[in-house]
Amino acid sequence: RGSLEEGRSWAAMDLLAQYSDGSGGVGGGSDGGDDDATTTTMTAISAAPKDIAPYVNTACLALVTDGGEQRVINVADTKNLHDPTRKKIYYNVKYDDLHEPLAGPAHPFRGDGKARGMRNHATGHVETAYVDRFTFDEQYATFQAHGYGAEPSGNGFVGNVEALAENGADTVFSMNNAKRRKVREMVLAEVAAEDDGERPDFSAWAPSRDAIKPLTTGDLTEEQKEFVTWHAARREANMRAKGKLRDADGKKITDAMVGAEGEEVVAKGDRSFFHGKEQKNYIGESWIAPPKDRKKENDHTYVPKRCIHTWSGHTKGVQAIRFFPNYGHLILSAGLDSKIKIWDVHNSGKCMRTYLGHEKAIKDIQFNNDGSRFISSSWDKKIKLWDTETGQVITTLTSGKIAYAVRTHPAEGQQNILMAAQSDKKILQYDLNTGDVVQEYDQHLGAVNTITFCDEGNRFVTSSDDKSIRVWEFGIPVVMKYIADPTMHSMPAVTASPNGTWLACQSLDNQIMIYSTKDKFRLNKKKRFTGHQNAGYACQVNFSPDGRFIFSGDSEGKVHFWDWKSQKIFKTIQAHDKVVIGCEWHPLEQSKVATCSWDGTIKYWD
Repeated sequence: RGSLEEGRSWAAMDLLAQYSDGSGGVGGGSDGGDDDATTTTMTAISAAPKDIAPYVNTACLALVTDGGEQRVINVADTKNLHDPTRKKIYYNVKYDDLHEPLAGPAHPFRGDGKARGMRNHATGHVETAYVDRFTFDEQYATFQAHGYGAEPSGNGFVGNVEALAENGADTVFSMNNAKRRKVREMVLAEVAAEDDGERPDFSAWAPSRDAIKPLTTGDLTEEQKEFVTWHAARREANMRAKGKLRDADGKKITDAMVGAEGEEVVAKGDRSFFHGKEQKNYIGESWIAPPKDRKKENDHTYVPKRCIHTWSGHTKGVQAIRFFPNYGHLILSAGLDSKIKIWDVHNSGKCMRTYLGHEKAIKDIQFNNDGSRFISSSWDKKIKLWDTETGQVITTLTSGKIAYAVRTHPAEGQQNILMAAQSDKKILQYDLNTGDVVQEYDQHLGAVNTITFCDEGNRFVTSSDDKSIRVWEFGIPVVMKYIADPTMHSMPAVTASPNGTWLACQSLDNQIMIYSTKDKFRLNKKKRFTGHQNAGYACQVNFSPDGRFIFSGDSEGKVHFWDWKSQKIFKTIQAHDKVVIGCEWHPLEQSKVATCSWDGTIKYWD
């Protein structure tokens, strides 16, 4: 830097020297006083122009005007070869150039070009081939066993060439007996070499083992013996009903021939098994007699916290549960395995009796007022009246349609009246004493789901798949009140409150609607309970005995408890693995609740 400044100073001194020589000295013109003027000439120093802009390669670029602005584009964009996806063209293109076919190779996975006609799949061409099932299984098993198989085109083989040559291209189905024995001996030799003698060999090529001793009648328990006898009688009855059972002479055996011998009950398949120790205690009381030491302690209910017992006797889901009226020392369950069971709640917690008679899943069950009898309806289109203590079928009713709900009249003097909600849009009123239909209520436009008595049995409310609610006067087949709205959903479960003032209706839009039974059956818009998922399921809704809580199951296996006044969820319990279809509050124990689910279990909560 110092040398550069020194050079600049010397250049400045040279310029001053030149200027001084041309003018004859500094101030010389004024000192001489001569009249001749001295002219001074300035010499301009010219330098080469400097370009400080960076170097730009302008090859293959062109300057074009686009809408009043100039822009630099590629020269290839101004020629007739351009990308067809471009939206702007910077020259006046000819018509022939616009309609020229696309140039370049065809994309194999794109819908344009020549390859489109060669494919019928997103990634290529697929041909449909018809192969015999036996041929396919033969080649598949051969490839899995030996590692080779015939090529699908039929030309040659694919896979392990050495195994192909060793086996002579035989398949697993074309081996002769000698080769099978040879292969079996080889496998047994390998197994014997690897066997340490500690574990038995259960493979396909294992040596023969001692035969398992078959079960005899003496090995069965008393309950199993009864079940085997009942199952054999039921199978015989079914074969006789279908005309498949014949005697030694080849003649058909009918029900009338068996009925003459006094085996009518066995032929129908109605049977019951008692599982308890004894049917009467030491003082002669029946096993269904309520305990005398169980009394209602107070009227204040509490929400349960934990599961204290689980009943798991049904092989399929449990559709409904009912506590024994007024006492709750027994609980009745209806299973999808066509069985009805009654369980002990207070003492042993075991199954006391099983009722067999229906051929399909049970839909609904209902005790009478004193619990001595109960009604059951099934998908086999039959309604049966059972004796709770003995397990005998008193009456069997059928109308050819499925009864979705059955209810007995709540009045003490009319316990022989049965109401059945049918799948054919009707409500039938039966007289259990005679077995006849005494009244028919036919106004619904869809299958009837529920029947709920109110006003001491003088009226009853029905809900249907036609998304409506109808109120009837008992004994009069004319609708007293019709409730329907375009925003209403089907309500497959309806329960009356303990005081009979409200009706809780489980709506399929994931909410519980409340209707008043006193004020012309109007909807209470201020009472609506939400927060659970029950769409598609007829989950039972119920009240606590004091009416403080309303609770229901849902499709996710939960049980929700709402506070009646605030309408907020008080507590939620993850109760089961599948949908909780039924729930009942114990009539005496103020903090105990029973739930049933399609996972086949019944749980008791406290």
